[in-house]
Parts: sequence; structure tokens; C-alpha cells
Amino acid sequence: MVAAWLVTVLLLAGAVLDGFFGDGKGAVLMGLATVAIGAFAVHWTVVRPRLAVDEHGLVARTLGGTHHLPWAHTRTHLRTTRRLGRDGVTLELEHGDELYIFGRTDLGEDPRDVLDVLTVLRSRL
Repeated sequence: MVAAWLVTVLLLAGAVLDGFFGDGKGAVLMGLATVAIGAFAVHWTVVRPRLAVDEHGLVARTLGGTHHLPWAHTRTHLRTTRRLGRDGVTLELEHGDELYIFGRTDLGEDPRDVLDVLTVLRSRL
């Protein structure tokens, strides 16, 4: 998250400098890159933490708001996909017709470890 903010600031500085000293075309491209990376930085800042646990169940945060998912009505499982020779693991939460997908970046930990912790917490509550 800090890296995204740092890249956003550097791109903004590059866009401003190119606007003053360059031909302007590079400033437009750097400005677009600044907006794109800045949007990711805002998303990662606003929607943290993405997944939390309370006494009633799981709490998932998205751009649409905070969603409370009771243990009894929520299924958790892992999905592994293989792309470009690498395995990607995501944690999927199913609650009724809604599906929440969390990757390593969203959770800050390996989804397998998070599922293990959720399984232990579910058995205790």
C-alpha cells in the first residue's frame, strides 16, 4: 500500500515536470498512470481490513460497504488456479447468492493460513 502511494507521488511529479519541460504528450500518459495507480492506492487504503472476524461471524469490507456474514450461513473454501506456470490461491466466501474472493494481497497472508485460522475460530464459536 505504501509503495502504491509512493509510485503515485513519483508519477505525479513526473507528469508535472514533463508538463513544464517536455512536449506535453508524456505528461498526459504519466497523468493517466497517476490516476490508475492512485485509484489502486485509494482502494487499498479505504477498504482495509478486507476481512475481519467478530463474535457473530465474518465481516467483509468492499467498496460497496461492510458486509456481515454469520458463520451459519457462510461457506469458506480455497480455489487454486494455475496461470503462466504459477499457482494462485484465493479464499472464497459464499453467503447466499453473494461470493467474496480474497487473494494474498487482500488478506496480507497466505489464504491457506487464513482458512486454517477461520476453521479454528468457527469451531470455537
